[in-house]
Amino acid sequence: MTRGAVVVMAKAPREGFVKTRLTGAYPPHDIARLSDCMLGDTLALVQGLSRVHAAVMCPPQDVADIEARLPAGVQVIGQPGDGLAAALGSAFEHFVPDFRRVVAVDSDSPHLPLEILQAAFELLETNDLVVGPTEDGGYYLVGASATHPRLFDPAPLGTRNARDALLESARARGLSVAFTAPWYDVDVPADLRRLAAELSIDPSRAPRTAALLASWDAHDEELAG
Repeated sequence: MTRGAVVVMAKAPREGFVKTRLTGAYPPHDIARLSDCMLGDTLALVQGLSRVHAAVMCPPQDVADIEARLPAGVQVIGQPGDGLAAALGSAFEHFVPDFRRVVAVDSDSPHLPLEILQAAFELLETNDLVVGPTEDGGYYLVGASATHPRLFDPAPLGTRNARDALLESARARGLSVAFTAPWYDVDVPADLRRLAAELSIDPSRAPRTAALLASWDAHDEELAG
């Protein structure tokens, strides 16, 4: 029996369109390759869960590109609307009717421990919403067992960060919220240096990403810190 679905939120790894906060520190071609490896590792992580349907949601113009990069049989869905809020709302609207619990995860945390994803499904047994907080005030994961229209609307003016906006929206709807362990995603050069250091010790956590980072010039001052 399938216990739920995990939806990886992604973009096609095209130069100049992904990981833009790394631009300037690394060539666009390298950033696109990094994004490709991170997506592959994230999907492999998700597929390590038992009795879970794995899927990818992306902008509609990216569907063919992403399908060509992933193993045959992986479901890739084009999101209606623009932006992350529309994508997250669409993910739950699409998958909740067929799966009891749905977890959406970003593709910027390929090193995420599998236990965190497992915990998200367990927390949904007794909570309306589960959130995986990032250290910068955002979230790397969100899960629900029902659709909640406009839950992910953009943050109003005065809201400190994306996570605060989501929690305020959940409270306004009377939803119970639980949290998985804090984690970090890779947005800026400092995050990438941290990831490279961790993967140099245990590359099995994200083998594609680890191999790419190891292949980069060891004397790269930005990566070596």
